[in-house]
Amino acid sequence: MREFALFRRFLLASAWLLAAQTFVLADIGKPAPLIAQSCAGCHGQNGAGQGQTPPIAGVPKESFIQTWTAFRANERPATIMNRIARGYSDQEVAALADYFASLR
Repeated sequence: MREFALFRRFLLASAWLLAAQTFVLADIGKPAPLIAQSCAGCHGQNGAGQGQTPPIAGVPKESFIQTWTAFRANERPATIMNRIARGYSDQEVAALADYFASLR
């Protein structure tokens, strides 16, 4: 009987956590892709920019990709982005561009 009570508590807690997660995601929209978290170190939370580092939130997708391509080809001055840009595939850059363009 005690095992059933523990199992019932587990099910109720699981259902509550699932419902809470659904409400939170509905409030904040689509969660950031895991790959975008690496940008936060320099560009701030959600790409808002910090210090001398410019914001990337709201940058149109095509502009983001063009800038990234310029960094990758060493055609745009940078302290570190020219090295970082080479480590991402075109698909990853497109995913980042989609995500940051959606933050307006």
